[in-house]
Amino acid sequence: HLIDILEPWEEFNVVVFQKRCLECMEQIYDRGHIPILVGGTGFYIQAVLRGIDFTENEENTEYREKMEQLAKEKGPEVLHDMLRKIDPVSAENIHTNNIKRTIRALEYYHQTGEKISEHNESQRQKNSPYDFIYYVLRLPREILYDRINRRVDLMREQGLEAEVRRLREQGCTRNMVSMQGLGYKEILAALDGECTMDEAFDKIKLETRHFAKRQFTWFRRERDVTWLDKDRFADE
Repeated sequence: HLIDILEPWEEFNVVVFQKRCLECMEQIYDRGHIPILVGGTGFYIQAVLRGIDFTENEENTEYREKMEQLAKEKGPEVLHDMLRKIDPVSAENIHTNNIKRTIRALEYYHQTGEKISEHNESQRQKNSPYDFIYYVLRLPREILYDRINRRVDLMREQGLEAEVRRLREQGCTRNMVSMQGLGYKEILAALDGECTMDEAFDKIKLETRHFAKRQFTWFRRERDVTWLDKDRFADE
């Protein structure tokens, strides 16, 4: 479910995910089965389990457009520095290059005067409508980082560069959500001459390790989590 459902140029966000995921879950329940959510994005999982309400006022987009223009003119670091001053917790959890989430956090503070990290924490405390079991897999850091590095090497061998070239030829640009994912934006930077291809793949390894660290920070704050140490179980 939810694999290969959109074209690369179509919009995708947590609201779309929540809606589509709930629809799939209902279909699974109707067939007499239990849904299993698998993934690494804690906020997306939380959006489903806690029934987060994303209703918001989309009419006034002036502030958002102003921040988007600022990012284009001065780069994402400027916005991230602004966020760090008002909401250090969100700045720690949101990557500098994730302009959309950075702007959303700034916009939320601008609209409400409340830090979005505090809002998310209150949402995390909501009771879930589901009777669920929440497993998080973990490995010793040195093993995890080695697997990340080897996985990126495999992605290179299997043609990631060629894939990104094809997407760019099809009209995909760096400001699209699909092109901001780990692996895509770094290859696009190399294709635009900002770095070598070797440097791009080294950057993918580094950013993926940083992402894994942020994931564990998120999951450690989640309640109702059961941690499973993978190295205690033999690979089969």
